[in-house]
Amino acid sequence: MKLTMASSPHNHSQKSVSTLMITVMCACIPGILTQAYFFGFGVLIQLIIALVTATLVEAVILKLRNRPILSTLNDGSAWLTAVLLAISIPPLAPWWITVIGIVFAIGMVKQLYGGLGFNIFNPAMGAYVLLLISFPVQMTSWIPVEQLLGAPIALTDQFSLIFTHTNSAGLTLDNVRTSIDGTTMATPLDAVKTAVSQSFTVSEAMKGAQFSDYAGIGWQWVNVAYLLGGIYLIKTKVINWHIPVSLIATLAICSAIGYIVSPGTQAGSMFHLFSGATMLGAFFIATDPVSACTTNKGRLIFGAAIGLLIYLIRHFGGYPDAVAFAVLLMNMAVPLIEHYTQPRTYGHGAKK
Repeated sequence: MKLTMASSPHNHSQKSVSTLMITVMCACIPGILTQAYFFGFGVLIQLIIALVTATLVEAVILKLRNRPILSTLNDGSAWLTAVLLAISIPPLAPWWITVIGIVFAIGMVKQLYGGLGFNIFNPAMGAYVLLLISFPVQMTSWIPVEQLLGAPIALTDQFSLIFTHTNSAGLTLDNVRTSIDGTTMATPLDAVKTAVSQSFTVSEAMKGAQFSDYAGIGWQWVNVAYLLGGIYLIKTKVINWHIPVSLIATLAICSAIGYIVSPGTQAGSMFHLFSGATMLGAFFIATDPVSACTTNKGRLIFGAAIGLLIYLIRHFGGYPDAVAFAVLLMNMAVPLIEHYTQPRTYGHGAKK
């Protein structure tokens, strides 16, 4: 008998790693299509750039490491990283933003640690934080949803803005954004945070055109779409329920308490749950089988801690959408959580 030792992800289902990765990417499709509907085809352009770059970077690094290229690429992990990063980037961000992010995610966060199963951080979120800190202007250049635009940006103009930084009329993205009268280009989370810092109440901030009854127009439906995709992943047993449920429940409880204590300065649970990348983070990012906890008790603690950090950073920190920071901080705590939540060996500690 030969004992085979393997690193995470430990797959206890009968599905291969490539099948799991493809299933997760398929579950992202409703959210991706919803994003494209509300924010334009730039979402799909960024996705193509990311997928092509991830394939090339992974192949080059595997060649340099003398590792098999086709079999490793076919596991789909690089493509899933590309998908998660691409849908986190503003649709009309310059093409090189996506390229830099993918190079860092695949080359540094994943392959530098040894490849799939050895990285301690989520590659997509590691790259997202790098981009957000290094290029804050480009990473916060979101435009309003298309229904708030006086004239939707044509596909050719979106393509031109991404690759040449100007549209067919010679206007830059900043020119396009500032030409939209009466509509703030900040995301709903950022708009509320800025309004509160200027002594406005949350209810006053949410009277803006980009808000609906519960969250931002477009953003709430994007979160609903990723929620549906996440439920599908749980139903097909691709992910466990522990992390997303504990994350969502903790964020809902913390935001509800905050709203009860100070309704003028803190938004309610529905706003937090259906704004930003909450559902994407809960079902597709925090559940990464490599960088997350593997025990059920550890998953509950891991998810709850991420939910708490998201609330604290959103309310007290400088970055409105805190999912990436919360996930990376808890990635560092995984070994400690695993140490104290490992199930006891059968018979261990029993009295003789």
